[in-house]
Amino acid sequence: MNNPADRLVDLLDLEQIEVNIFRGRSPQESLQRVFGGQVAGQALVAAGRTTEGDRPVHSLHAYFLRPGRPGVPIVYQVERVRDGRSFTTRRVTAIQQGRTIFNLTASFHQPEQGAFEHQLPPRIEAPAPESLPTVVEEIKEHLGALPEQLERMARRQPFDIRYVDRLRWTAEEIKDAEPRSAVWMRAVGPLGDDPLVHTCALTYASDMTLLDAVRIPVEPLWGPRGFDMASLDHAMWFHRPFRADEWFLYDQESPIATGGRGLARGRIYDIEGRLLVSVVQEGLFRPHTPRPMDTPTPDA
Repeated sequence: MNNPADRLVDLLDLEQIEVNIFRGRSPQESLQRVFGGQVAGQALVAAGRTTEGDRPVHSLHAYFLRPGRPGVPIVYQVERVRDGRSFTTRRVTAIQQGRTIFNLTASFHQPEQGAFEHQLPPRIEAPAPESLPTVVEEIKEHLGALPEQLERMARRQPFDIRYVDRLRWTAEEIKDAEPRSAVWMRAVGPLGDDPLVHTCALTYASDMTLLDAVRIPVEPLWGPRGFDMASLDHAMWFHRPFRADEWFLYDQESPIATGGRGLARGRIYDIEGRLLVSVVQEGLFRPHTPRPMDTPTPDA
């Protein structure tokens, strides 16, 4: 399975081992902990597999409690909290080696005809995604070639990421930078036609760059890290149907960073400017302690 998009779909295809219990793979990778977007996406799959009828997820709220270990399976236990006439609620606990590492509550809503609609327009007018360089192209332009570990990571990357503003590499470029970031993203290949797969794939992607906005005034996004980062919690609201294998604009900002924590907000638009998803996440930032095999990565 060489296509990273196919690998993502396979990663989200959980094994059901009991009525409300599922098991997900955790790839053996060089990362120090399992990518948080993977756990969130798999937990949402588990929740969705226990619902019936046409009730897409409309919101999720999650906490990252402990780092997951790469290469070790994760068990997802689903509690069927409520099955109402219009709403379904599920609570998911992710367990690895007998310890809870993550929990998520997801709400599903049967589509209704609203009495009214409105949305704020996108904050920026972004260039067309095809006109922008990929992350790999920008790094190669700056460094001349990709470091070996980044080369391996790039080959596994299931999403094409293109920053609307060119990456900053020097202290002068970072000086006075606002805590904002925007990227175009889409899966690198088709994800099939299951709406739940697209929702869970976008949940995976939503954790990849959101904390960039916190770091932008402080350090280059793809240089050596001065801070250890970890996602603390994650919330999403899904407003409209979408496909994660079509371009979407992820506009991100950080209203505050204090006390070792940084808050980031994101708005996800389709290429026509329709607001699809709203995201909020808080991250933990501590002075970096060098470890063997450190590598700059975009995940939390």
